Amino acid sequence: MTSTDVVNRVRRGFDAQKAGHGGTLDPLATGVLPIAFGAATKTVPYVMDGTKLYRFTLKLGEARDTDDADGKVVATSAVRPTNEQIEAALPAFRGDIMQIPPAYSAIKVAGERAYDMAREGRAPVLEPRPARVDRFDLVERVDEDTVIFEVQSGKGVYMRSLARDLAAACGTLGHVAALRRLRVGPFTEAQAYTLAAISLDKPVPGEDTPPASPDFLLPVATALADIPALALTEAEATDLSHGQAISLVTLMGRIPRTADPAGGLARAMAGGRVLGLCRLQDGWLKPERML
Repeated sequence: MTSTDVVNRVRRGFDAQKAGHGGTLDPLATGVLPIAFGAATKTVPYVMDGTKLYRFTLKLGEARDTDDADGKVVATSAVRPTNEQIEAALPAFRGDIMQIPPAYSAIKVAGERAYDMAREGRAPVLEPRPARVDRFDLVERVDEDTVIFEVQSGKGVYMRSLARDLAAACGTLGHVAALRRLRVGPFTEAQAYTLAAISLDKPVPGEDTPPASPDFLLPVATALADIPALALTEAEATDLSHGQAISLVTLMGRIPRTADPAGGLARAMAGGRVLGLCRLQDGWLKPERML
């Protein structure tokens, strides 16, 4: 199933008019897919900007056109690096790096999707893009051909590119054999439900079934839990809801230490409820996305 397939199925199951997801998974991948309904879809861009945690299996010795196990083998190598060689190569892939996306990706080249060009046999020319990798660790060497890694990264980092490029840095070829997303922003695998668990796996043809239980749904504030919270008075909350900015001087002593005063986001709170997202900019707290 594609990520869109999952969203459509869950949206129907909960009888939601509007739905969106917090970051596409490759068809080969499994793991966490946050889904938002109604007004909560406004939070999706911020969820997608959150930290991601992945676990992937690198298969050494084969390059594939998609950089994962779904593709065709395009080259092979007999070289098998040692764990020590792999560990020595990893630091170059941590921190702020430049990364060339896989040919089979949704990146647009002159208005066309790269994967469409690749499927038609027109190899897209993709430029390196900045990427942030907070952690890239060797977890297990299963056998000579198979290595498992965990990666914590920012938005838009391709695990298939990391696998391909790490193998190349070790003097061999490689691709992703398995990929699982363990976390997206504040959402972890421990919080996730399978489609079967929410009774969406076996719809009965021709029968009107009641919507899935709302007990599975989390409050909209959960999606913004990674963004620093800023407590406001009711008067300040009213001003923000009317589109008015608030001077940061007025908020001195309440601004969270983790909020960047030069363009950072804050989660505006009043009496325990989330008002929306605001940006700290030019000495003001400015409403950005109110809920």
